[in-house]
Amino acid sequence: MRALPLLLLGLVATSAPALAQIKLQSKAAPSNGPETRYFTGMDGLMDNADVILKETRQGKAVTSAVLDVCYPAAKGSDRKDRFVANLAVNGPTLSGSTQSVAGKQPVTIKLTRKQTGDNFEFRGQITIGQTVTEVASSDNSDLSEKEFQDNQTSDDGITQQPKDFTDVSPESVGVRVKLEQAADFLKSLKGEPVEISTSSLAVTCDAMRAGEQTINLTVDPEHASALLAKAKSAAGVTAAGWTSGVVEMDRTIRFAAADWRDGDKINRDKIATTISNVLAKTLSAKPASSTWNANTGKLKLVLKRPSSTYPTLGLTENLEVTALVSPDRPGTSDRLILWVSSPTSSTSDDSAGARLVLSEDAASDEEGGEAKDDNGAIDALIKEFKAQRWDADKSAWK
Repeated sequence: MRALPLLLLGLVATSAPALAQIKLQSKAAPSNGPETRYFTGMDGLMDNADVILKETRQGKAVTSAVLDVCYPAAKGSDRKDRFVANLAVNGPTLSGSTQSVAGKQPVTIKLTRKQTGDNFEFRGQITIGQTVTEVASSDNSDLSEKEFQDNQTSDDGITQQPKDFTDVSPESVGVRVKLEQAADFLKSLKGEPVEISTSSLAVTCDAMRAGEQTINLTVDPEHASALLAKAKSAAGVTAAGWTSGVVEMDRTIRFAAADWRDGDKINRDKIATTISNVLAKTLSAKPASSTWNANTGKLKLVLKRPSSTYPTLGLTENLEVTALVSPDRPGTSDRLILWVSSPTSSTSDDSAGARLVLSEDAASDEEGGEAKDDNGAIDALIKEFKAQRWDADKSAWK
C-alpha cells in the first residue's frame, strides 16, 4: 500500500522542473490579446492643444482609436473647447467626425499614421467649423496604459477634515463642482464676504476631461466652516475643504487663546495693536495704519521709518506687513495661530509742500519689494504672545 504514494512523489519530483519551465515560458510569452497605447504631447497636431490619442492594437495593427483634443476656443483665448472623436481605422488612415463640446462646432479628422522604429508620425487635416488645420506631427512615442495613468494623477489639494492648520491654511478654501453646475454655484456667492480666485474660474483641459472644476476661495477663518457647510449642500458640489494658502509654518506661532478673546470672538483690536507695537520696535518704525479685511480676515499693517535712500531728501520707507489669526484647527480650540508675512518696502516723499513722485524700478517689482531683514520680528512676537514655534524637523510645535 505504500508503493503508490512513493510512486506519486516520484512523479511529482520528476515533473517539477518541467512545470517550472512551463511557468517561465508562459511568463515570457507575449500576450496575444488587444493592447492599449497612448500618445500625448503631440506637437504639430494643433496649436496650443492638449492632445490624447488612444489606440487599441492587435499586435502592431491598430484596431480602433479615440482622439481627445482640448484647445483654445479662439486664438489667444484662455477659454477652452474640446472634442472627442472615435476614429475609423483603414490601414494607415485614421478618420472620423464629431462635434466640439462647448462651441458645438462640427469636427472632421483625417490622419495618416506612419511608424518608423519606435517613433510615429501623423499627417493630415483637422477641420473645426470653417477652420482647417494642417497636421504635421513627427517623432511621437507611445505610452502604456500604466504609464499614461501615472501621468494623469492630479490633486487639487482639498482636505475636507484636516486635523489642524499645519498642512492647510485657515483662510483658503477649495470647492470642487461639476462643470454644468459651476456657474450656479458661483452666482450663489454673490453678496457673500469671500474672495474668488480669478485663475480658478478658467476651465482647464483637466477640468473638461474630469467634468469638474475646483473653485479657490479666500474667506475669513471665522466664517470658513459656515461657508464650507453651505458649499457642501449646493447642487453639483463633490468636495469642499481647506487648501494651501498664505500661511507658512516658518512664520507662524501658536499661543493660548484665553487672553486674546472677547467672549467667543477673537479680540482683533488687541491683536493688531500688539503686533503693531512689536513690529515698531523690531523694525525701528512708527505704526501708520492697521486694517482688517472683512472678506479674507487678513490684517494689513503699515509702518513708516526714514529711508536710507538719499538721506538728504528726507524720504520715507513704507513697510507693509500682512497677518492672519485663527484657531489652530477647525472647530473650537483653546489655541490660536498667528502668521505674519515678511515686510514689503516702498519709498515715498511725505514731506510738506511740493513732493517728489517716486516709482519702484523693475528689479524691485521682481523681488516683490521685500525688506532685507525683519530684525527678529517672529522671535519677538513669540515672546510677547508667550507662543510656540513650529519645528519642521519634528513636525510638531515646540
